[in-house]
Amino acid sequence: MSDRDWQAPGGAPVPPQVPDAPAAAGFDPAAFPPPTAAAPPTSAVPPTAAVPPSYGPPPAAGAPLGWTPPPKPGLLPLHPLGFGTLLWAPFAVLRRNPAATFGTGLVVQLVSAIATIAVIAPFMFFVVTRVESASSSADADALMSGAVGGFLLLMLVPMLLSLVASAFLQGVMVVDVASGTLGDRLRFGALWKAAAKRIWPLLGWTAMVAGAIAVVFGVLVLAIVLAALVGPAALVVAVLVGLFAGLGLLVLGAWLGTKLSIVPSIIVLEGVGIRTAMRRSWQLTTGYFWRTLGTLLLVGIILSMASQIVVQPVSLIGTILAAIIDPTGTGAAIAITVVTMVVTLVLSLLIGAITAVVQAALVAVIYIDLRMRTEALDLELVRHIEQRGAGVPVTDPYRAPAAATARPDAASAPAWQ
Repeated sequence: MSDRDWQAPGGAPVPPQVPDAPAAAGFDPAAFPPPTAAAPPTSAVPPTAAVPPSYGPPPAAGAPLGWTPPPKPGLLPLHPLGFGTLLWAPFAVLRRNPAATFGTGLVVQLVSAIATIAVIAPFMFFVVTRVESASSSADADALMSGAVGGFLLLMLVPMLLSLVASAFLQGVMVVDVASGTLGDRLRFGALWKAAAKRIWPLLGWTAMVAGAIAVVFGVLVLAIVLAALVGPAALVVAVLVGLFAGLGLLVLGAWLGTKLSIVPSIIVLEGVGIRTAMRRSWQLTTGYFWRTLGTLLLVGIILSMASQIVVQPVSLIGTILAAIIDPTGTGAAIAITVVTMVVTLVLSLLIGAITAVVQAALVAVIYIDLRMRTEALDLELVRHIEQRGAGVPVTDPYRAPAAATARPDAASAPAWQ
């Protein structure tokens, strides 16, 4: 019989006794008070952690996190440049500092033009006067033969002046692009003073290039002339060989010119000699040959087309007006012809100045881009700008790497200071 079936005496059922479970288990409720609200946990990381200065200030509370582009304090963004940036950056040089850059280019063009006119005009007047006063045709032929040799010798003077002016313009544009990338805007005198410091190595390099081109061209012409003296058949063979040799030399010149294209920038900014600059240019362009060649060719084509579009219509309109006014050639339209020639000359000087500035600036832009790609120059430029802004003494960020042989004072200060 179970407990449930058991009855007390008298027949009244007894309800089952259920013990208190906590008390039966020895549980004391007073030993475990009810929980209270706990304080929020404290973070081990301070709300504004220290951020390295090169990454900028910490983001504001609630601001979305994302990629921050590299800084652009001046002419160029401080990261390896895209192809589009390479194309427009040289033109931006003119817009950013037109007085110093375009002014220098215009001075170079004027010096070359004035030197050429000053040498040729008196000589041509002298030759024409002597030929007209010659007593016989034999004397006139002898004078003309001597005039050709004299003309070639006299042309060396404007060529040398143009050589100096071209080298000087390269130095000026390299300094302007380098300083503009750091956010500086140098005036006319500061650019000229900085370029003058490296004028002799620049002149040496420009003379080497011009001399190599003159020697190659002279050898081809001399070979054709000697073949013409031998006979017609030899002349034909010499012309054909000269054409094929010229094409080969053109390809060789494009290759060497691209590999050594940034030598002027290295000479000016790194303060090294010609030999070291050639080696550095060869190393920096390795792996970027076609990119460099394509940029140089494309900008050259753009400048050439722009020059033709501006100059040729003026010349064509002047010729058409002269033909309408004076169809028989009596001299009635001589004033229009003179005005057309003057306007064409002025436009040619202006376009020539722009072309020279853009091409020289392009070489400097390519140099900076190659160093950012191969030597992390962009990080050095960012560090230089931050330290300069904080008042910390800085050195030249474009100084030659340790592997290059630089001047003792190359790392002391930027080239334009």
